[in-house]
Amino acid sequence: MIAKSLWALGLVAVPFAAHAQTEISWWHAMTGANAEVVEKIAGDFNASQGDYVLKPVFKGTYPEALNAGIAAFRAGQAPDIIQVFDVGTGVMMGAEGAIKPVAELLTENGATFDKSQYLPGIVAYYSNPAGEMLSFPYNSSSPILYYNKDIFQKAGLDVDNPPKTWDEVWTAARQIKSSGAATCGYTSTWLTWIHTENFAAWNNISWGTNENGLSGNPELKLDSETYVKHFQALADLAKEGVFVYGGRTSEAKQNFTSGECGILTESSGGLGDIVKAGINYGIGQLPYDATAPGAPQNTIPGGASLWVMGGKSDETYKGVAAFFNYLSQTDVQQYLHEQSGYLPVTMAAYEASKASGFYEQNPAREVPITQMMGKPPTENSKGVRAPNLPQIRDILNEEFEKMLAGQQDAATAMKAAVERGNAAIRDAAGG
Repeated sequence: MIAKSLWALGLVAVPFAAHAQTEISWWHAMTGANAEVVEKIAGDFNASQGDYVLKPVFKGTYPEALNAGIAAFRAGQAPDIIQVFDVGTGVMMGAEGAIKPVAELLTENGATFDKSQYLPGIVAYYSNPAGEMLSFPYNSSSPILYYNKDIFQKAGLDVDNPPKTWDEVWTAARQIKSSGAATCGYTSTWLTWIHTENFAAWNNISWGTNENGLSGNPELKLDSETYVKHFQALADLAKEGVFVYGGRTSEAKQNFTSGECGILTESSGGLGDIVKAGINYGIGQLPYDATAPGAPQNTIPGGASLWVMGGKSDETYKGVAAFFNYLSQTDVQQYLHEQSGYLPVTMAAYEASKASGFYEQNPAREVPITQMMGKPPTENSKGVRAPNLPQIRDILNEEFEKMLAGQQDAATAMKAAVERGNAAIRDAAGG
């Protein structure tokens, strides 16, 4: 009887085996509202065709997802697609044979690939020096300022005019604290990305030599007077209890959504969680240093892109290409942009949001796009790259944390960060 049942099950299974869908694995680092967007996009893609099943798998924070991908590749168990944050771009570019360039993948699978349809600043960041796009820019972002309008009103600040310069942020943050409108005036996610990498680009000052590492391994220039002054201001605010440090990545967003802090600098991609928190919020451009000539210049992309791992089957690559084609569709990009706060990857999606009146109804939502596209990039504002950028960020964070704990001043912190960072870059480059 058991044998007969197994045989019957075997007969039933045969037709399904002949029409089996190819499974595509997608490792990602999205949480909260952005994880919901990932699940919806994957579900909609799966429903749109019958040949492939896209399976998203959460692998922790951005650094954790990158480390998991490296470990899986070494074990011969790499996913088909992995989301890697902007800091890991140099690491992935250096992994010859481990990746399949996206431009090559799309062309080989019959897609009409035209990089001019994508936002130029985003495409340039994820391309090699020859201009070949290596990864698909899934969730590109720009750092912006969020502020709690209710807290501003209680503090006697102008709710319709957020601070535009860093000096104005420091003044507003102190007023929030001293007025009792909130226990914390200002907090920030991602000190490395916002206060060094984008600080350099937005103020048109050098982060490092060789075009900030884009044309060769850089030597860091983060101990200049402009950086020291900026970080000493943060250290002073921390000592006064006006600035609250949340953590190395996006943890400080919770200090804002809880109502503890009145001002937050954070990725435009953090918008979904801020909306879900039900805060009466406003958005402003990333503050700039009023003493920097030519500032503001342009911001550089953050967020992450999708890398395709090497050594996969032709059928898998066909499925990945089909997903990227789906992801490029204007309505999909428009949904991703309007729901998450990330930038639209394609010009068509940007124009569609404009034409729909989205920016007229939500004028601040265009801020991260105009920040990045406002001026042609200079040598200081094309982006930053190093063979070991995640490690460089860790070094910087260690020195920042000592500074914010009152163990050293900003000049000492930046000097140590540059010395340690440059030594680490030399080691990573084999010399």
